[in-house]
Amino acid sequence: MTGVVSYEDRLKGFDWSLGEKELGITKDGPINIGWLCTDRICRMGLGQKTGFIWEGSEGAVRTYTFDRLRVLSNTLARFLEKHGVAAGDRVCLFMDRVPELYIGLIGILKRGAIAQPLFSAFGEDSLKVRILDAETKAIITQRKHIFKVRRMRDSTPSLTHVFVVDGGAEGLKPGEYPLDLEAEPPVEEYAVHPTTAETPSILHYTSGTTGKPKGAQHVHYSVVSQYLTTKWVLDLKPDDIYWCNADPGWVTGTSYGIIGPWVTGTTQVVGDFGFSSDRWYEFIEKHRVTVWYSAPTAIRLLMRDGDAPVKKRDLSCLRHLCSVGEPLNAEGVIWSREVFGLPFHDTFWQTETGSIVIANYPGMVIKPGSMGKPFPGITATVVDPKTFEPITVPGRVGLIALRPGWPSMMRTYWRNPTTYQSKFKNGWYLCGDRASIDKDGYFWFVGRDDDVINTGGHLVGPFEIESALIEHKSVAESAAVAKPDHVNMEVVKAFVVLKPGFEPGDDLELEIMNFIRKRLSPLAMPQEIEFVAKLPKTRSGKIVRRILRAKEFGEPIGDVSTVMED
Repeated sequence: MTGVVSYEDRLKGFDWSLGEKELGITKDGPINIGWLCTDRICRMGLGQKTGFIWEGSEGAVRTYTFDRLRVLSNTLARFLEKHGVAAGDRVCLFMDRVPELYIGLIGILKRGAIAQPLFSAFGEDSLKVRILDAETKAIITQRKHIFKVRRMRDSTPSLTHVFVVDGGAEGLKPGEYPLDLEAEPPVEEYAVHPTTAETPSILHYTSGTTGKPKGAQHVHYSVVSQYLTTKWVLDLKPDDIYWCNADPGWVTGTSYGIIGPWVTGTTQVVGDFGFSSDRWYEFIEKHRVTVWYSAPTAIRLLMRDGDAPVKKRDLSCLRHLCSVGEPLNAEGVIWSREVFGLPFHDTFWQTETGSIVIANYPGMVIKPGSMGKPFPGITATVVDPKTFEPITVPGRVGLIALRPGWPSMMRTYWRNPTTYQSKFKNGWYLCGDRASIDKDGYFWFVGRDDDVINTGGHLVGPFEIESALIEHKSVAESAAVAKPDHVNMEVVKAFVVLKPGFEPGDDLELEIMNFIRKRLSPLAMPQEIEFVAKLPKTRSGKIVRRILRAKEFGEPIGDVSTVMED
Protein backbone atom coordinates (compact mmCIF):
# COMPACT_ATOMS: atom_id res chain seq x y z
CA MET A 1 0.00 0.00 0.00
CA THR A 2 1.56 3.27 -1.12
CA GLY A 3 2.23 6.03 1.37
CA VAL A 4 2.01 3.77 4.43
CA VAL A 5 4.77 3.88 7.02
CA SER A 6 5.60 0.30 7.95
CA TYR A 7 4.53 -1.22 11.24
CA GLU A 8 8.16 -1.81 12.20
CA ASP A 9 9.06 1.84 11.57
CA ARG A 10 6.10 3.04 13.64
CA LEU A 11 7.33 0.99 16.59
CA LYS A 12 10.73 2.68 16.65
CA GLY A 13 10.84 5.21 19.47
CA PHE A 14 7.06 5.46 19.66
CA ASP A 15 5.57 7.74 22.32
CA TRP A 16 1.96 8.85 22.80
CA SER A 17 3.19 12.45 22.97
CA LEU A 18 3.37 12.29 19.18
CA GLY A 19 -0.44 12.48 19.18
CA GLU A 20 -0.40 15.38 21.62
CA LYS A 21 2.03 17.28 19.40
CA GLU A 22 -0.03 16.79 16.25
CA LEU A 23 -3.24 17.80 18.06
CA GLY A 24 -1.59 20.84 19.61
CA ILE A 25 -2.36 19.81 23.19
CA THR A 26 -0.44 18.94 26.33
CA LYS A 27 -1.41 16.55 29.07
CA ASP A 28 -1.35 19.39 31.61
CA GLY A 29 -3.37 21.85 29.52
CA PRO A 30 -7.01 22.11 28.40
CA ILE A 31 -8.26 19.18 26.30
CA ASN A 32 -11.81 19.05 24.98
CA ILE A 33 -12.78 16.44 22.42
CA GLY A 34 -15.70 18.52 21.12
CA TRP A 35 -13.45 21.52 20.44
CA LEU A 36 -10.75 19.36 18.83
CA CYS A 37 -13.31 17.76 16.46
CA THR A 38 -14.78 21.05 15.22
CA ASP A 39 -13.19 24.37 16.28
CA ARG A 40 -9.64 23.11 15.78
CA ILE A 41 -10.51 21.79 12.31
CA CYS A 42 -11.97 25.18 11.37
CA ARG A 43 -8.88 26.98 12.65
CA MET A 44 -6.84 24.77 10.34
CA GLY A 45 -8.70 26.38 7.43
CA LEU A 46 -11.03 23.44 6.83
CA GLY A 47 -14.26 25.08 7.99
CA GLN A 48 -15.88 24.89 4.55
CA LYS A 49 -14.87 21.27 4.00
CA THR A 50 -17.72 18.77 4.19
CA GLY A 51 -17.45 16.93 7.49
CA PHE A 52 -20.70 14.97 7.59
CA ILE A 53 -23.03 13.49 4.99
CA TRP A 54 -26.16 11.86 6.38
CA GLU A 55 -28.63 9.75 4.43
CA GLY A 56 -31.97 8.68 5.90
CA SER A 57 -33.98 5.52 5.28
CA GLU A 58 -36.15 7.29 2.69
CA GLY A 59 -33.14 8.64 0.80
CA ALA A 60 -33.07 12.19 2.19
CA VAL A 61 -29.53 13.58 2.40
CA ARG A 62 -28.19 16.29 4.69
CA THR A 63 -24.68 17.70 4.33
CA TYR A 64 -22.73 19.64 6.97
CA THR A 65 -19.46 21.52 6.72
CA PHE A 66 -17.09 21.46 9.69
CA ASP A 67 -18.04 25.07 10.40
CA ARG A 68 -21.71 24.10 10.48
CA LEU A 69 -20.90 21.26 12.87
CA ARG A 70 -19.00 23.75 15.02
CA VAL A 71 -21.90 26.21 15.21
CA LEU A 72 -24.59 23.58 15.76
CA SER A 73 -22.60 21.87 18.53
CA ASN A 74 -22.06 25.30 20.12
CA THR A 75 -25.80 25.88 19.90
CA LEU A 76 -26.54 22.57 21.59
CA ALA A 77 -23.99 23.24 24.33
CA ARG A 78 -25.60 26.64 25.02
CA PHE A 79 -29.06 25.01 25.02
CA LEU A 80 -27.93 22.52 27.68
CA GLU A 81 -26.39 25.30 29.73
CA LYS A 82 -29.61 27.34 29.51
CA HIS A 83 -31.57 24.35 30.85
CA GLY A 84 -29.30 23.88 33.85
CA VAL A 85 -27.11 21.03 32.62
CA ALA A 86 -23.81 21.50 34.44
CA ALA A 87 -20.30 20.17 33.87
CA GLY A 88 -20.14 16.55 34.98
CA ASP A 89 -23.88 15.92 34.57
CA ARG A 90 -24.73 12.80 32.60
CA VAL A 91 -26.68 13.43 29.40
CA CYS A 92 -28.07 10.40 27.61
CA LEU A 93 -28.33 10.22 23.82
CA PHE A 94 -31.23 7.93 22.94
CA MET A 95 -31.84 8.28 19.23
CA ASP A 96 -31.60 6.55 15.89
CA ARG A 97 -28.62 7.50 13.74
CA VAL A 98 -29.92 11.00 13.03
CA PRO A 99 -27.62 14.06 12.75
CA GLU A 100 -28.65 15.28 16.21
CA LEU A 101 -27.07 12.18 17.73
CA TYR A 102 -23.63 12.98 16.29
CA ILE A 103 -23.82 16.73 16.84
CA GLY A 104 -25.29 16.10 20.28
CA LEU A 105 -22.29 14.15 21.52
CA ILE A 106 -19.95 16.96 20.45
CA GLY A 107 -22.17 19.58 22.11
CA ILE A 108 -22.38 17.63 25.38
CA LEU A 109 -18.60 17.41 25.54
CA LYS A 110 -18.21 21.13 24.83
CA ARG A 111 -20.53 21.81 27.77
CA GLY A 112 -18.26 19.69 29.98
CA ALA A 113 -21.04 17.17 30.65
CA ILE A 114 -20.66 13.41 30.27
CA ALA A 115 -22.21 11.84 27.17
CA GLN A 116 -24.07 8.58 27.74
CA PRO A 117 -24.97 7.09 24.33
CA LEU A 118 -27.49 4.23 24.39
CA PHE A 119 -28.99 2.13 21.60
CA SER A 120 -32.41 3.37 20.53
CA ALA A 121 -33.45 -0.30 20.22
CA PHE A 122 -33.24 -0.70 24.00
CA GLY A 123 -36.50 -1.43 25.76
CA GLU A 124 -37.57 0.52 28.81
CA ASP A 125 -35.98 -1.92 31.29
CA SER A 126 -32.54 -1.75 29.66
CA LEU A 127 -32.85 2.02 29.43
CA LYS A 128 -33.99 2.42 33.03
CA VAL A 129 -31.22 0.37 34.65
CA ARG A 130 -28.57 2.46 32.87
CA ILE A 131 -30.27 5.77 33.66
CA LEU A 132 -30.60 4.78 37.31
CA ASP A 133 -27.00 3.65 37.59
CA ALA A 134 -25.58 6.83 36.02
CA GLU A 135 -28.09 9.12 37.78
CA THR A 136 -28.59 10.73 34.40
CA LYS A 137 -29.93 14.28 34.47
CA ALA A 138 -31.11 14.74 30.88
CA ILE A 139 -31.93 12.64 27.87
CA ILE A 140 -32.00 13.71 24.23
CA THR A 141 -34.43 11.61 22.21
CA GLN A 142 -36.96 11.45 19.38
CA ARG A 143 -40.75 11.31 19.50
CA LYS A 144 -40.70 7.71 18.29
CA HIS A 145 -38.86 6.71 21.48
CA ILE A 146 -40.41 9.08 24.01
CA PHE A 147 -42.99 6.55 25.18
CA LYS A 148 -40.17 4.38 26.58
CA VAL A 149 -38.78 7.39 28.43
CA ARG A 150 -42.16 8.38 29.82
CA ARG A 151 -42.85 4.92 31.21
CA MET A 152 -39.70 4.99 33.34
CA ARG A 153 -39.73 8.65 34.44
CA ASP A 154 -41.43 7.97 37.78
CA SER A 155 -38.71 5.48 38.76
CA THR A 156 -35.74 7.61 37.62
CA PRO A 157 -35.80 10.68 39.89
CA SER A 158 -32.50 12.08 38.61
CA LEU A 159 -33.92 12.46 35.09
CA THR A 160 -35.32 15.99 35.23
CA HIS A 161 -35.05 16.99 31.55
CA VAL A 162 -36.19 15.25 28.37
CA PHE A 163 -35.17 17.02 25.16
CA VAL A 164 -37.04 16.04 21.99
CA VAL A 165 -35.35 16.80 18.66
CA ASP A 166 -38.38 16.55 16.38
CA GLY A 167 -42.00 17.63 16.23
CA GLY A 168 -41.84 20.92 18.13
CA ALA A 169 -43.54 21.56 21.47
CA GLU A 170 -46.95 20.13 20.68
CA GLY A 171 -48.00 17.29 22.97
CA LEU A 172 -44.98 17.49 25.23
CA LYS A 173 -45.46 16.92 28.95
CA PRO A 174 -43.90 18.72 31.94
CA GLY A 175 -40.14 18.24 31.96
CA GLU A 176 -40.08 17.66 28.19
CA TYR A 177 -38.63 20.38 25.96
CA PRO A 178 -38.31 20.77 22.19
CA LEU A 179 -34.76 20.87 20.86
CA ASP A 180 -34.72 22.04 17.26
CA LEU A 181 -31.12 22.93 16.44
CA GLU A 182 -32.09 24.67 13.21
CA ALA A 183 -34.61 26.87 15.03
CA GLU A 184 -32.41 27.75 18.01
CA PRO A 185 -30.44 31.01 17.74
CA PRO A 186 -27.08 29.97 16.25
CA VAL A 187 -24.14 30.30 18.62
CA GLU A 188 -21.08 31.39 16.65
CA GLU A 189 -18.78 31.52 19.66
CA TYR A 190 -19.06 29.36 22.76
CA ALA A 191 -16.74 29.28 25.74
CA VAL A 192 -16.03 25.55 25.77
CA HIS A 193 -15.83 24.20 29.31
CA PRO A 194 -12.14 23.98 30.37
CA THR A 195 -11.97 20.20 30.51
CA THR A 196 -8.56 18.59 31.02
CA ALA A 197 -6.96 15.24 30.27
CA GLU A 198 -8.68 13.37 33.11
CA THR A 199 -12.10 15.06 32.88
CA PRO A 200 -14.78 12.39 32.24
CA SER A 201 -16.08 12.47 28.67
CA ILE A 202 -18.14 9.44 27.61
CA LEU A 203 -19.85 6.78 29.72
CA HIS A 204 -20.34 3.57 27.75
CA TYR A 205 -22.27 0.69 29.28
CA THR A 206 -21.10 -2.86 28.77
CA SER A 207 -22.68 -6.11 29.89
CA GLY A 208 -21.14 -8.55 32.32
CA THR A 209 -21.66 -12.11 33.47
CA THR A 210 -23.31 -11.09 36.72
CA GLY A 211 -24.95 -8.00 38.11
CA LYS A 212 -26.18 -4.92 36.30
CA PRO A 213 -24.41 -3.45 33.25
CA LYS A 214 -21.21 -1.56 34.01
CA GLY A 215 -20.47 1.98 32.90
CA ALA A 216 -16.95 2.27 31.46
CA GLN A 217 -15.83 5.83 32.17
CA HIS A 218 -13.61 7.46 29.56
CA VAL A 219 -11.85 10.82 29.67
CA HIS A 220 -10.94 13.58 27.21
CA TYR A 221 -7.33 12.37 26.98
CA SER A 222 -8.64 9.30 25.12
CA VAL A 223 -8.61 11.43 21.98
CA VAL A 224 -4.83 10.89 21.68
CA SER A 225 -5.26 7.13 21.16
CA GLN A 226 -8.31 7.58 18.97
CA TYR A 227 -6.53 10.12 16.77
CA LEU A 228 -3.40 8.03 16.15
CA THR A 229 -5.23 4.74 15.61
CA THR A 230 -7.61 6.43 13.18
CA LYS A 231 -4.67 7.77 11.17
CA TRP A 232 -2.51 4.66 11.30
CA VAL A 233 -4.90 1.68 11.39
CA LEU A 234 -7.93 3.06 9.55
CA ASP A 235 -5.43 4.95 7.39
CA LEU A 236 -7.63 8.04 6.99
CA LYS A 237 -6.22 10.67 4.64
CA PRO A 238 -7.40 14.28 4.01
CA ASP A 239 -9.36 13.39 0.85
CA ASP A 240 -11.01 10.20 2.15
CA ILE A 241 -14.75 9.56 2.40
CA TYR A 242 -15.18 7.31 5.41
CA TRP A 243 -18.05 5.05 6.46
CA CYS A 244 -18.29 3.37 9.86
CA ASN A 245 -21.30 1.05 10.15
CA ALA A 246 -21.41 1.19 13.95
CA ASP A 247 -24.17 2.86 15.96
CA PRO A 248 -22.80 5.36 18.54
CA GLY A 249 -24.58 3.31 21.21
CA TRP A 250 -21.57 1.03 20.74
CA VAL A 251 -18.07 2.34 21.53
CA THR A 252 -16.96 1.86 17.92
CA GLY A 253 -19.65 4.33 16.89
CA THR A 254 -18.19 7.04 19.13
CA SER A 255 -14.43 6.36 18.98
CA TYR A 256 -14.42 5.76 15.22
CA GLY A 257 -17.88 6.89 14.12
CA ILE A 258 -17.58 10.42 15.55
CA ILE A 259 -14.26 11.27 17.21
CA GLY A 260 -11.79 9.51 14.90
CA PRO A 261 -12.93 10.93 11.56
CA TRP A 262 -13.70 14.44 12.82
CA VAL A 263 -10.53 14.91 14.88
CA THR A 264 -8.57 14.01 11.73
CA GLY A 265 -10.68 16.38 9.60
CA THR A 266 -12.12 13.56 7.50
CA THR A 267 -15.47 13.58 5.70
CA GLN A 268 -17.66 10.82 7.06
CA VAL A 269 -20.95 9.44 5.77
CA VAL A 270 -23.70 7.88 7.89
CA GLY A 271 -26.64 5.83 6.69
CA ASP A 272 -29.68 5.68 8.97
CA PHE A 273 -31.02 2.44 7.54
CA GLY A 274 -30.74 -1.28 8.21
CA PHE A 275 -28.78 -3.97 6.45
CA SER A 276 -29.33 -4.64 2.75
CA SER A 277 -26.43 -5.64 0.54
CA ASP A 278 -27.93 -3.74 -2.41
CA ARG A 279 -28.54 -0.62 -0.34
CA TRP A 280 -25.07 -0.74 1.22
CA TYR A 281 -23.28 -1.13 -2.10
CA GLU A 282 -25.44 1.62 -3.59
CA PHE A 283 -24.48 3.86 -0.64
CA ILE A 284 -20.75 3.19 -1.15
CA GLU A 285 -21.02 3.87 -4.89
CA LYS A 286 -23.17 7.00 -4.47
CA HIS A 287 -20.96 8.68 -1.87
CA ARG A 288 -17.67 7.31 -3.27
CA VAL A 289 -16.65 5.78 0.07
CA THR A 290 -12.92 5.12 0.22
CA VAL A 291 -12.42 3.69 3.73
CA TRP A 292 -14.99 1.33 5.22
CA TYR A 293 -15.08 0.09 8.85
CA SER A 294 -17.58 -2.73 9.26
CA ALA A 295 -18.27 -5.81 11.40
CA PRO A 296 -17.80 -9.53 10.73
CA THR A 297 -21.54 -10.13 11.12
CA ALA A 298 -22.24 -7.69 8.30
CA ILE A 299 -19.44 -9.18 6.21
CA ARG A 300 -20.93 -12.67 6.60
CA LEU A 301 -24.33 -11.34 5.51
CA LEU A 302 -22.69 -9.80 2.44
CA MET A 303 -20.95 -13.11 1.75
CA ARG A 304 -24.30 -14.90 1.98
CA ASP A 305 -25.68 -12.69 -0.80
CA GLY A 306 -22.72 -13.52 -3.04
CA ASP A 307 -20.82 -11.37 -5.51
CA ALA A 308 -23.73 -10.63 -7.90
CA PRO A 309 -24.79 -7.46 -5.98
CA VAL A 310 -21.15 -6.29 -6.02
CA LYS A 311 -20.88 -6.63 -9.78
CA LYS A 312 -23.88 -4.31 -10.26
CA ARG A 313 -21.97 -1.40 -8.67
CA ASP A 314 -18.82 0.58 -9.28
CA LEU A 315 -16.97 0.12 -6.00
CA SER A 316 -13.57 1.08 -7.36
CA CYS A 317 -13.61 4.01 -4.88
CA LEU A 318 -12.82 1.63 -1.99
CA ARG A 319 -9.14 1.56 -0.99
CA HIS A 320 -9.03 0.29 2.62
CA LEU A 321 -11.31 -2.06 4.58
CA CYS A 322 -11.35 -2.81 8.31
CA SER A 323 -13.53 -4.88 10.64
CA VAL A 324 -14.26 -4.87 14.37
CA GLY A 325 -16.46 -6.38 17.06
CA GLU A 326 -15.72 -10.09 16.91
CA PRO A 327 -13.19 -12.35 15.22
CA LEU A 328 -13.21 -12.11 11.43
CA ASN A 329 -13.01 -15.62 10.06
CA ALA A 330 -10.41 -16.37 7.42
CA GLU A 331 -13.11 -16.93 4.81
CA GLY A 332 -14.21 -13.31 5.19
CA VAL A 333 -10.71 -12.02 4.44
CA ILE A 334 -10.33 -14.29 1.43
CA TRP A 335 -13.80 -13.45 0.10
CA SER A 336 -13.25 -9.69 0.35
CA ARG A 337 -9.98 -10.05 -1.57
CA GLU A 338 -11.84 -11.85 -4.31
CA VAL A 339 -14.85 -9.53 -4.64
CA PHE A 340 -13.40 -6.12 -3.68
CA GLY A 341 -9.78 -6.73 -4.57
CA LEU A 342 -9.01 -5.73 -0.96
CA PRO A 343 -8.77 -7.71 2.28
CA PHE A 344 -10.62 -6.69 5.41
CA HIS A 345 -8.10 -5.77 8.12
CA ASP A 346 -9.40 -7.17 11.40
CA THR A 347 -8.98 -5.05 14.55
CA PHE A 348 -9.36 -5.97 18.21
CA TRP A 349 -10.39 -3.74 21.08
CA GLN A 350 -13.32 -3.30 23.44
CA THR A 351 -15.40 -0.78 25.35
CA GLU A 352 -12.90 -0.70 28.17
CA THR A 353 -9.86 -0.04 25.96
CA GLY A 354 -11.49 2.91 24.17
CA SER A 355 -9.43 2.45 21.02
CA ILE A 356 -7.84 -0.22 18.83
CA VAL A 357 -5.16 -2.19 20.69
CA ILE A 358 -4.39 -5.08 18.31
CA ALA A 359 -4.76 -4.80 14.55
CA ASN A 360 -3.81 -5.91 11.09
CA TYR A 361 -1.85 -2.77 10.30
CA PRO A 362 -1.96 -1.33 6.73
CA GLY A 363 0.86 -2.79 4.69
CA MET A 364 1.34 -5.66 7.15
CA VAL A 365 1.10 -9.20 5.79
CA ILE A 366 -2.37 -10.43 6.74
CA LYS A 367 -2.75 -13.94 8.05
CA PRO A 368 -6.46 -14.61 7.40
CA GLY A 369 -8.21 -15.24 10.71
CA SER A 370 -5.57 -13.50 12.82
CA MET A 371 -6.20 -10.42 14.98
CA GLY A 372 -2.83 -8.98 13.92
CA LYS A 373 -0.24 -7.36 16.20
CA PRO A 374 -0.33 -4.79 19.04
CA PHE A 375 -0.66 -1.12 18.06
CA PRO A 376 2.51 0.91 18.74
CA GLY A 377 2.45 2.02 22.37
CA ILE A 378 0.41 -1.02 23.42
CA THR A 379 2.22 -3.77 25.32
CA ALA A 380 0.13 -6.90 24.81
CA THR A 381 0.61 -10.57 25.58
CA VAL A 382 -1.31 -13.64 26.72
CA VAL A 383 -0.97 -14.74 30.32
CA ASP A 384 -1.51 -17.96 32.20
CA PRO A 385 -5.07 -17.97 33.67
CA LYS A 386 -3.78 -19.05 37.08
CA THR A 387 -0.43 -17.32 37.55
CA PHE A 388 -1.07 -14.33 35.24
CA GLU A 389 2.48 -14.63 34.01
CA PRO A 390 3.13 -14.10 30.27
CA ILE A 391 3.12 -17.26 28.17
CA THR A 392 6.27 -17.54 26.08
CA VAL A 393 5.44 -20.72 24.14
CA PRO A 394 4.06 -19.87 20.66
CA GLY A 395 0.57 -21.24 20.07
CA ARG A 396 -0.28 -21.81 23.73
CA VAL A 397 -3.65 -20.29 24.71
CA GLY A 398 -3.89 -17.73 27.51
CA LEU A 399 -5.78 -14.60 28.51
CA ILE A 400 -5.22 -11.47 26.43
CA ALA A 401 -3.47 -8.98 28.71
CA LEU A 402 -2.45 -5.35 28.20
CA ARG A 403 -0.01 -3.22 30.18
CA PRO A 404 -2.07 -0.30 31.58
CA GLY A 405 -1.34 3.30 30.67
CA TRP A 406 -2.50 3.99 27.11
CA PRO A 407 -4.53 7.24 26.79
CA SER A 408 -7.97 5.78 26.01
CA MET A 409 -8.05 3.10 28.71
CA MET A 410 -11.19 3.45 30.82
CA ARG A 411 -10.48 5.12 34.14
CA THR A 412 -13.05 3.18 36.17
CA TYR A 413 -16.43 1.53 36.08
CA TRP A 414 -19.00 4.12 37.14
CA ARG A 415 -19.31 3.90 40.93
CA ASN A 416 -18.02 0.33 40.81
CA PRO A 417 -14.30 0.48 41.67
CA THR A 418 -14.23 -3.08 43.02
CA THR A 419 -15.19 -4.61 39.68
CA TYR A 420 -12.76 -2.26 37.94
CA GLN A 421 -9.87 -3.38 40.13
CA SER A 422 -10.75 -7.03 39.51
CA LYS A 423 -9.80 -6.50 35.85
CA PHE A 424 -6.13 -6.07 36.81
CA LYS A 425 -3.83 -8.94 37.79
CA ASN A 426 -0.06 -8.98 38.22
CA GLY A 427 0.27 -5.56 36.59
CA TRP A 428 -1.84 -6.49 33.54
CA TYR A 429 -5.30 -5.43 32.39
CA LEU A 430 -7.22 -8.60 31.46
CA CYS A 431 -9.51 -8.23 28.45
CA GLY A 432 -11.64 -11.27 29.28
CA ASP A 433 -10.74 -13.01 26.01
CA ARG A 434 -8.54 -16.03 25.28
CA ALA A 435 -5.99 -16.12 22.45
CA SER A 436 -2.63 -17.45 21.40
CA ILE A 437 0.40 -15.75 19.83
CA ASP A 438 2.25 -17.42 16.98
CA LYS A 439 6.00 -17.38 16.36
CA ASP A 440 5.67 -14.22 14.25
CA GLY A 441 3.89 -12.26 16.98
CA TYR A 442 0.38 -12.47 15.48
CA PHE A 443 -2.54 -12.90 17.91
CA TRP A 444 -5.22 -15.56 17.28
CA PHE A 445 -8.57 -15.26 19.05
CA VAL A 446 -9.96 -18.35 20.79
CA GLY A 447 -13.02 -17.18 22.75
CA ARG A 448 -14.43 -15.33 25.73
CA ASP A 449 -13.22 -16.32 29.17
CA ASP A 450 -16.63 -15.73 30.73
CA ASP A 451 -20.32 -16.29 29.97
CA VAL A 452 -20.84 -13.01 28.10
CA ILE A 453 -22.53 -13.58 24.74
CA ASN A 454 -21.01 -11.91 21.66
CA THR A 455 -23.90 -11.59 19.21
CA GLY A 456 -23.15 -9.63 16.08
CA GLY A 457 -20.26 -7.87 17.81
CA HIS A 458 -22.41 -6.71 20.73
CA LEU A 459 -21.74 -8.13 24.18
CA VAL A 460 -24.90 -9.27 25.95
CA GLY A 461 -24.80 -10.21 29.61
CA PRO A 462 -26.68 -13.36 30.67
CA PHE A 463 -27.68 -11.86 34.02
CA GLU A 464 -29.80 -9.12 32.47
CA ILE A 465 -31.59 -11.62 30.23
CA GLU A 466 -32.17 -14.07 33.07
CA SER A 467 -33.51 -11.31 35.32
CA ALA A 468 -36.03 -10.34 32.66
CA LEU A 469 -36.96 -13.97 31.94
CA ILE A 470 -38.03 -14.70 35.49
CA GLU A 471 -40.35 -11.69 35.39
CA HIS A 472 -42.49 -13.60 32.89
CA LYS A 473 -45.42 -15.20 34.66
CA SER A 474 -44.52 -18.72 33.45
CA VAL A 475 -40.81 -18.80 34.29
CA ALA A 476 -39.53 -20.28 37.54
CA GLU A 477 -35.79 -20.41 36.69
CA SER A 478 -33.69 -19.52 33.69
CA ALA A 479 -30.20 -19.56 32.22
CA ALA A 480 -28.99 -17.72 29.13
CA VAL A 481 -25.98 -18.89 27.13
CA ALA A 482 -24.40 -18.43 23.73
CA LYS A 483 -25.32 -20.69 20.85
CA PRO A 484 -23.18 -20.80 17.68
CA ASP A 485 -24.60 -19.01 14.65
CA HIS A 486 -23.07 -18.83 11.18
CA VAL A 487 -24.00 -15.14 10.69
CA ASN A 488 -23.91 -13.51 14.15
CA MET A 489 -21.15 -15.79 15.52
CA GLU A 490 -23.30 -16.31 18.62
CA VAL A 491 -26.96 -15.83 19.49
CA VAL A 492 -28.80 -16.09 22.79
CA LYS A 493 -30.32 -19.40 23.81
CA ALA A 494 -32.38 -19.60 26.99
CA PHE A 495 -33.01 -22.63 29.16
CA VAL A 496 -36.23 -22.26 31.10
CA VAL A 497 -37.81 -24.15 34.01
CA LEU A 498 -41.54 -23.47 34.03
CA LYS A 499 -43.76 -22.85 37.02
CA PRO A 500 -46.40 -25.48 37.84
CA GLY A 501 -49.47 -25.13 35.63
CA PHE A 502 -47.59 -24.05 32.51
CA GLU A 503 -46.87 -26.36 29.59
CA PRO A 504 -44.00 -25.93 27.11
CA GLY A 505 -44.92 -25.21 23.52
CA ASP A 506 -44.23 -23.07 20.46
CA ASP A 507 -46.76 -20.41 21.45
CA LEU A 508 -45.25 -19.98 24.92
CA GLU A 509 -41.73 -19.88 23.42
CA LEU A 510 -42.74 -17.08 21.06
CA GLU A 511 -44.51 -15.20 23.86
CA ILE A 512 -41.40 -15.31 26.09
CA MET A 513 -39.13 -14.25 23.19
CA ASN A 514 -41.25 -11.18 22.47
CA PHE A 515 -41.43 -10.40 26.18
CA ILE A 516 -37.63 -10.13 26.29
CA ARG A 517 -37.41 -8.20 23.01
CA LYS A 518 -39.78 -5.51 24.29
CA ARG A 519 -38.22 -5.24 27.75
CA LEU A 520 -34.55 -5.35 26.77
CA SER A 521 -33.69 -5.25 23.06
CA PRO A 522 -33.78 -7.37 19.90
CA LEU A 523 -30.14 -8.34 20.55
CA ALA A 524 -31.03 -9.77 23.96
CA MET A 525 -34.01 -11.76 22.66
CA PRO A 526 -33.36 -15.52 22.78
CA GLN A 527 -33.35 -17.09 19.32
CA GLU A 528 -34.27 -20.39 20.94
CA ILE A 529 -35.82 -21.44 24.23
CA GLU A 530 -35.36 -24.94 25.56
CA PHE A 531 -37.76 -25.92 28.31
CA VAL A 532 -36.05 -28.13 30.90
CA ALA A 533 -37.01 -29.82 34.17
CA LYS A 534 -33.98 -28.44 36.01
CA LEU A 535 -30.78 -26.46 35.50
CA PRO A 536 -27.24 -27.63 36.37
CA LYS A 537 -26.19 -26.04 39.66
CA THR A 538 -23.34 -26.13 42.14
CA ARG A 539 -23.99 -27.37 45.64
CA SER A 540 -24.29 -23.76 46.69
CA GLY A 541 -27.10 -23.25 44.17
CA LYS A 542 -25.23 -21.30 41.47
CA ILE A 543 -26.27 -22.11 37.90
CA VAL A 544 -23.35 -23.57 35.91
CA ARG A 545 -23.80 -21.95 32.51
CA ARG A 546 -20.58 -23.44 31.10
CA ILE A 547 -22.20 -26.91 31.01
CA LEU A 548 -25.13 -25.62 28.96
CA ARG A 549 -22.81 -23.63 26.69
CA ALA A 550 -20.43 -26.55 26.16
CA LYS A 551 -23.32 -28.72 24.95
CA GLU A 552 -24.36 -26.05 22.44
CA PHE A 553 -20.82 -25.77 21.06
CA GLY A 554 -20.11 -29.50 21.17
CA GLU A 555 -17.22 -28.94 23.58
CA PRO A 556 -16.10 -31.06 26.56
CA ILE A 557 -18.12 -30.30 29.67
CA GLY A 558 -15.07 -30.44 31.92
CA ASP A 559 -15.01 -30.84 35.68
CA VAL A 560 -18.48 -31.41 37.15
CA SER A 561 -17.39 -32.39 40.66
CA THR A 562 -19.04 -29.32 42.18
CA VAL A 563 -22.32 -29.81 40.29
CA MET A 564 -25.27 -31.22 42.23
CA GLU A 565 -26.41 -34.67 41.16
CA ASP A 566 -30.00 -35.82 40.99
